[in-house]
Amino acid sequence: MPNLPIRQIAYFVPDIRAAALAHSQTFGSGPYFVADHIPLTRAVHRGVERELDHSSAYGQWGEVMIEFCQQNNPGPSAFHDVYPEGSGQGGMHHVALFVDDVAQAAAEFQAQGHEIALDAAMTDGFRYVFVDTVERYGHMLELYQPVASLTGFYDYVRKCAGDMAKGVIREISFN
Repeated sequence: MPNLPIRQIAYFVPDIRAAALAHSQTFGSGPYFVADHIPLTRAVHRGVERELDHSSAYGQWGEVMIEFCQQNNPGPSAFHDVYPEGSGQGGMHHVALFVDDVAQAAAEFQAQGHEIALDAAMTDGFRYVFVDTVERYGHMLELYQPVASLTGFYDYVRKCAGDMAKGVIREISFN
């Protein structure tokens, strides 16, 4: 794996709220910030434009952010590549890395034989890529640039760590 620190560990689960609550109760992580139906302007799964309706819960656990992801719509996706639709399976899906240039980093992984499982953009133009490194590492890699909106969110989640006064689950929106 590149010599970059892991910024986030993400799990694919059937219910992000239940997973966040269980992780918080077991390990003391959180609070968790839940974003339902994260709006995307583009989701290209293995070269094919597809709908991707997903929700995520984000919380801090020590030095790393934890994300729980669920897919809300049926169909092929980078999530279902690892945990087949209808299988009831879930678990670790990806780790996230900050890179200087998403396109360049993705091209470098492709040159090493790793396929781009997802190339997506949010409504604010924020781009992220899932690189299929499952055979090599046992999980995918998520690559994104540390732009101010992202690093600000990471900083906010870290700052709130351990403050459960307003509950383990807090709703947010990326609209």
